[in-house]
Amino acid sequence: MNPASSNPNSNGTPSIGAGNAAPGTAQAPVPSPTFSPLYQQIKALITQSLQSGEWKPGELIPSEVELAGRYKVSQGTVRKAIDELSAENLVVRRQGKGTFVASHHEARAHFRFLKLMPDEGVPHQADHQYIEVKRVRAAAEVARLLDLKSGDAVVYVKRLLSFGGAPTILEELWLPGQLFKGLTMERLAEYKGPMYGLFESEFGTRMIRASEKIRAVAADEANAELLKVTPGTPLLCVDRVSFTYGDKAVELRRGLYLTAQHHYQNELS
Repeated sequence: MNPASSNPNSNGTPSIGAGNAAPGTAQAPVPSPTFSPLYQQIKALITQSLQSGEWKPGELIPSEVELAGRYKVSQGTVRKAIDELSAENLVVRRQGKGTFVASHHEARAHFRFLKLMPDEGVPHQADHQYIEVKRVRAAAEVARLLDLKSGDAVVYVKRLLSFGGAPTILEELWLPGQLFKGLTMERLAEYKGPMYGLFESEFGTRMIRASEKIRAVAADEANAELLKVTPGTPLLCVDRVSFTYGDKAVELRRGLYLTAQHHYQNELS
């Protein structure tokens, strides 16, 4: 399972080995500097401001004209940078209102990371039952995927999600203990919004993207009891690592999906 670039400064110093090859010998190629398009540089600067919290989730960011003046570039360059940030769900354009920092509290974001859709009807929010929340030491594989040291503290969460009263998803989560100090079962149970909204507003951690691996498994006795199915029932196992700004892994999640009345749906482009 599993942004920023800038132009290198040139100080006029010759590259090592340049111009001093012995006669008759082949000169090793000198790597050329890599330059990113100007709009990509502006995108990186805006992303840095998002990451630093200059503009918080849900807030209006400066207009394209203001940003163009701030960075001393054309409005078209800023617009192209905003286009990419919008496509990556980091900002949201609202007609006649401006561009806002994307937030997991928005209704449009609720199903961005949950790809299980009902076979009939429209997607709706799940009911959550928290089974276990505790601080544990990270096992080697968990530590590797979260870029921690083996034995570092992580918060372990186990919960059951039901749709229309029917248990459908059994999840286990591992979160870096340093980032999620104070996360308890009581706090999760009393929070009524999406989990990622809680992570964003109370722990300052916004999920930007995720990498998933999917495979088919059979329900064991313990999982079958919680999902109210027969042991051996086919389940979809989804292992996900979620990342925040700077491609930093901040969540490992394993979900067991019952697909009797649901299907996994992803949009490819």
